[in-house]
Amino acid sequence: MSIIRRKEEREAFTMERKFGGPGTIKGLRVINSDPELMDKGRIFSEFVLEKDCGFGYHVHDTDFEVYLMLEGEAEYSDNGSLTTLLPGDVAIVYPGEGHSITNLKDEPVRFVAAVLYQ
Repeated sequence: MSIIRRKEEREAFTMERKFGGPGTIKGLRVINSDPELMDKGRIFSEFVLEKDCGFGYHVHDTDFEVYLMLEGEAEYSDNGSLTTLLPGDVAIVYPGEGHSITNLKDEPVRFVAAVLYQ
């Protein structure tokens, strides 16, 4: 059976200081569970970072993560090397690598993240 989930049906959630990062992260679950991803991943969500908010630096051990930037400008640490992500950019961190993302601007940052198993 296929799934159609309307935008208004997405489950909202928040996270505080995730991986030691600053502030409160707002999220909407696009996919709600591993079985919906056919047990090939654990997260497929849309995130909003307000000013001075973000995910702290963390390393992926047995999975990898993909970010698709939708709005705003974010500071991104790619294994400790800082760069700027803009709308339309994609960032991928593979197993054994680390990253963080922070919004330092007044405008919100919005992106989709998927964590998939290797």
